[in-house]
Amino acid sequence: MYSIYHFFAHLITHKKHFITIEKLEDFPFDESLIAVRSGAEFPDIVLKLAPIGSGFSGGEFIELKDSKGYSIASFNSTIPTGQKAIALFLEGKTNKIRDQLNKLGEDSHQLPIRQVFYLIRGQKDENMKVCLVHGSFFETITIESLIQQAFEQVLDDRLKTGDLSLSDDLKNALLNIFSNQQAFSQTRDVKGASVRLRFRIMTEAKAVANPLNINHYPTIGDNTLNFILPCHHDEAELHHTTLLKSAMPQDNFDRLKQFRIKHPLNGEFVVFQVSL
Repeated sequence: MYSIYHFFAHLITHKKHFITIEKLEDFPFDESLIAVRSGAEFPDIVLKLAPIGSGFSGGEFIELKDSKGYSIASFNSTIPTGQKAIALFLEGKTNKIRDQLNKLGEDSHQLPIRQVFYLIRGQKDENMKVCLVHGSFFETITIESLIQQAFEQVLDDRLKTGDLSLSDDLKNALLNIFSNQQAFSQTRDVKGASVRLRFRIMTEAKAVANPLNINHYPTIGDNTLNFILPCHHDEAELHHTTLLKSAMPQDNFDRLKQFRIKHPLNGEFVVFQVSL
């Protein structure tokens, strides 16, 4: 069976490796669960799809993030989100993700929208925190709204100088154009230029969206491994609990602490925690 729950179950079994490995990429992940290892591209890992009717979806995206300290390393060329369309990662003449999925014989259309998770390891002094966290932890407004409002701040700063004016209609048209990341992230070839230009987005998690931050999330303690999932109602927590329990041996499940944390901007999340 393939799912993020089975992935976390494997992390528990081999949790001591988090303490000894130099890079997260060196962790002995269960390769039987993995459909794609993309290396430098997002996502680092794509899990295999679970059989239809199994109760699991599988196919989750996982991005690895290592940090020296309890801050989260910047998200380069991507904006963290809870789900992404796999079609965005299958384009182009040469495509490592598409090639690996085709070799495996998976039908990417079986699950067009994939859940996104981040495996984060923070190290501070002699202590460590590891979190497998759903991407919605970082997504409190839509990507389109985030980009649009950021560009609106740029426009407003420029308009404050007084030497430029825009009608509301023109301003809104510009903001709509730049609300789509794909519209400006493509490489541009300008006639007469000896270089190509590509704008890249870099995002940084605020303290309120950093599960490693002890001031906001004191129950995410030192030297723990944590599985953090959205839990906006009791049925969601029961759903996660049932699936995780069926994905691991009973004795491992019994060792887990289960509690909720409250994201100041995004409601409650359930945490399954075990000591490293």
